Amino acid sequence: LTGVLDDCLCDIESIDDFNTFKIFPKIQKLQERDYFRYYKVNLKRPCPFWADDGHCSIKDCHVEPCPESKIPVGIKAGSSNKYSKAANNSKELEDCEQANKLGAVNSTLSNQSKEAFIDWARYDDSQDHFCELDDERSPDAQYVDLLLNPERYTGYKGPSAWRVWNSIYEENCFKPRSVYRPLNPLAPSRGGDDGESFYTWLEGLCLEKRVFYKLISGLHASINLHLCANYLLEETWGKPRWGPNVKEFTRRFDPVETKGEGPRRLKNLYFLYLIELRALSKVAPYFERAVVDLYTGNGHEDAESKALLLDIFRDTKSFHMHFDEKSMFAGDKKGAKSLKEEFRLHFKNISRIMDCVGCDKCRLWGKLQTQGLGTALKILFSEKEIQSLPENSPSKGFQLTRQEIVALVNAFGRLSTSIRELQNFKVLLQQTR
Repeated sequence: LTGVLDDCLCDIESIDDFNTFKIFPKIQKLQERDYFRYYKVNLKRPCPFWADDGHCSIKDCHVEPCPESKIPVGIKAGSSNKYSKAANNSKELEDCEQANKLGAVNSTLSNQSKEAFIDWARYDDSQDHFCELDDERSPDAQYVDLLLNPERYTGYKGPSAWRVWNSIYEENCFKPRSVYRPLNPLAPSRGGDDGESFYTWLEGLCLEKRVFYKLISGLHASINLHLCANYLLEETWGKPRWGPNVKEFTRRFDPVETKGEGPRRLKNLYFLYLIELRALSKVAPYFERAVVDLYTGNGHEDAESKALLLDIFRDTKSFHMHFDEKSMFAGDKKGAKSLKEEFRLHFKNISRIMDCVGCDKCRLWGKLQTQGLGTALKILFSEKEIQSLPENSPSKGFQLTRQEIVALVNAFGRLSTSIRELQNFKVLLQQTR
């Protein structure tokens, strides 16, 4: 994968170098800090678009603890009885333990953390917010420690996962009726309307609609990369071994296996990276004000977190091949305004589809990454408001909630990781040839 990306004057090699040497090490560090590692999310919201077919039944997706009655007596008794018949009947227990280990969203928090959150919430509530996020106050919303719940392969696939992506691509990406080929790269193609003719059509779309498709495709590619890079390779003696799965990576991205689509998907990942990178460089003035604190109650840590964040902003500003968002929505004012609104509503719909994801861990990361991208778009469309922010008071014109800030940084962190993992796969592929 080399050369210049479409719709921007930037080449892949420049992004690789910039990400590897400047962004990736710093954003990794930032994500480990308390302010950014805890994300509040409601994983119990019902799917608004179709009758929920229940959560994914694969053991690795389950968050259900084992009922006491299912645990064989021999195991409950500990080491005595170890070889009794009951002990051999332990398949169900193993499945449950697997479920807890792999798919369970680990929501255990120390009492200290819980008290800190109450304090943070008080501080957040005293700020003048630009928009209220509906999940925040729901009794079902809970804090999740993102470091304890890494995004990785859980085995969630099949009709339920397919329906989610299909709904995102077919119902929310812009597509004229004349195109029969499904937009969803997972869908089997119909008729002769395949491959190149699809991309010829895509190039014929207006920039904004083309960008929308690329953002969704880039997000999909990034999520697929995380799953390939953090795959359950083997389970020996109850100890799972996670790592890169070259075969899975090839299946999803190899030009031959994907009829030439794999490299396009990866280019869309780079495009999405550029969009979120641009948003970070644009939002810097918001955080540079003294009135904005990354508040956790620990003054020393908060100051360090803010210094690291501002350091990353300096790097993003130094990048010399940014995407130019001014080329978007630049037509006649009325048409541009309605297109922007359509863009916003389509994206909002996609964030709601995340409540239809059947695997809790996948739902957690899907919600976080769509919210992060949504926040990036909000920033790019609020340039004037950000530039006219008052130095010493919260602004009604533009405000970010803690949720949006955490999602923005972690979503960009995921893209940075994807591009880093892509370098690793290049090396692994060379070794296997």
